[in-house]
Amino acid sequence: MNDTKNQTESKWWSKLLLVGAGISVFLLLVGPLGYKFGGAPLPASLISLLVALVSAALVLVASLAMLIVAARNHLLAERNQLLIAIVVSLIPIILMAPQLMKARSVPPIHDISTDTNEPPIFLAIVPLRKDAPNSLKYELDGSKETLATTQRAAYPDLGPLETAMSVADAAARAEAVLVDMGLEVVDVNQAAGIVEATATTFWFGFKDDVVVRIRETQQGSKLDLRSVSRVGQSDIGANAARIQTFIANF
Repeated sequence: MNDTKNQTESKWWSKLLLVGAGISVFLLLVGPLGYKFGGAPLPASLISLLVALVSAALVLVASLAMLIVAARNHLLAERNQLLIAIVVSLIPIILMAPQLMKARSVPPIHDISTDTNEPPIFLAIVPLRKDAPNSLKYELDGSKETLATTQRAAYPDLGPLETAMSVADAAARAEAVLVDMGLEVVDVNQAAGIVEATATTFWFGFKDDVVVRIRETQQGSKLDLRSVSRVGQSDIGANAARIQTFIANF
């Protein structure tokens, strides 16, 4: 009688943990996609991700503990359900843990430029950012120098790109590289030596704007880049990584 009762309780817990693991994955998806398609505000979407991570961690710990119980009592069906719950609960953890670690390793800034003294300015993209929470003013806490110092400390190797190409050729190459990177080119102004584009993230649909400024030099031309997020205090290193990828692919 007691054995039958224990088996019933084990089945109940294994099913509950399996459902909990599924819910954590659902929250992982519904938060970003809800914001992307306009169904949820950003704070609620971010909370959804946090709840997904916490619930997945709880399910993982509980499933591991119950797996020991199932193994000791030779509960094969429960063991299989718990193994599935463990695998499913690992999905939010594996996807989000690197992001959280990255967020802790970089400063909470979202405006990155290869020229911190004279950051490239946007032209055609300005009207597209009229409703963006983040402005295009290069500053942190009201200070340009604070942002420049913070950026240089975090990304000391970020600098301009020198090329033997003419301004026109460099602009054409810059446009091609941005397209290859998956960005939408907004405008190419060869007269001003400006190429502007927008990157859109897959999950949340966040938009980051990029401008490439090209100036003539004695050896050819010099390219400076600036990448700015429209929303969010921290970009988790995305803008710097985008600039580095551009330079590597140019």
